[in-house]
Amino acid sequence: MSEEAWQSLVDLDALRQWMDGQSLGHGALEAVTPLAGGTQNVLLRFVRDGRAYVLRRSPAHPRGDGNATNRREARVLGALASTNVPHPQLIAACSDTDVIGAAFYLMETIDGFNATVALPARHASDAAIRGRMGFALVDGALALSRVDHIAVGLADFGKSDGFLERQVSRWHALLESYHDYKEWPGPSAIPGIDVVANWLTENRPKLLQPGILHGDYHLANVMYRPDSAELAAIVDWELCTIGDPLLDMGWIMATWPDEHGHTTSEIGISPWNDFPRIEELMSHYAANSSRDCSQLPWYGVLACYKLGLILEGTYARACAGLAAPATGERLHRSCIKLFQRALGWIERGIVVR
Repeated sequence: MSEEAWQSLVDLDALRQWMDGQSLGHGALEAVTPLAGGTQNVLLRFVRDGRAYVLRRSPAHPRGDGNATNRREARVLGALASTNVPHPQLIAACSDTDVIGAAFYLMETIDGFNATVALPARHASDAAIRGRMGFALVDGALALSRVDHIAVGLADFGKSDGFLERQVSRWHALLESYHDYKEWPGPSAIPGIDVVANWLTENRPKLLQPGILHGDYHLANVMYRPDSAELAAIVDWELCTIGDPLLDMGWIMATWPDEHGHTTSEIGISPWNDFPRIEELMSHYAANSSRDCSQLPWYGVLACYKLGLILEGTYARACAGLAAPATGERLHRSCIKLFQRALGWIERGIVVR
């Protein structure tokens, strides 16, 4: 992001005055630097009075209500403060849009790296570290699944009643909405779309133990410690809700590269050798969870279905000239790969051992 772009979204003088009122240091905001953070948020790192901060706010043109999303993220991070879930520590939040033009929050910086960008030399050269990194990702999902959402103040954060029952219909309705883009060729190129939907409906788990669901849990949304294979923090909480935490493990299953390093998206790491296989990650989750994991494959298929249909939306918008064509084509290919993975599991089976 250019300096001109972020300066139009974050008034540093207004931010400084607000921080004065919160007793968050004194003096100027120094070393202001934009951070990479996807398209649905703006991240700025800066230093004040010797303390480093990261500011997060919605972009100029967010999907949906960016302010509401930001407030929810801040609430989640605040609720997790008393838990062992690795996450960015919340410093302060501002729900008022009058300060910098949007709701925002400040969090601690994270000493870590995103493995999908590049592995540090230590991790790239040590097979044991790479093997542990996969299980550490699962352990992060397990830690989140164990949090009592009522005890940490998130009882009203989402609607868990009927969560599983409404999944297929909800995402099918999203797919149908893409017909509003007349140039979109339709779902005919998506393999087995009805087969997957019918299988999910017919094999839906009967019971749900509600908990906190990150909602987009994969390699690109965690940071690893530079000195070990463990997680430094789980990031990007904008899709967090109360639902079935087993779906976070399903998301790992949907996005995890296979034993050859082939991915359903661009969520990959190099070198890939010595990382655990999907089946090993599933077994690790099941062995360390108090939840009924006998239908864990169902959650992997659901994650493929849900993520695939979300990605297809960018392709539909690209067909209508509302998104970059290259991006649309790339995400359409990912949608197809996700459905191919789901069909493979349905046809050949995938077993939790």
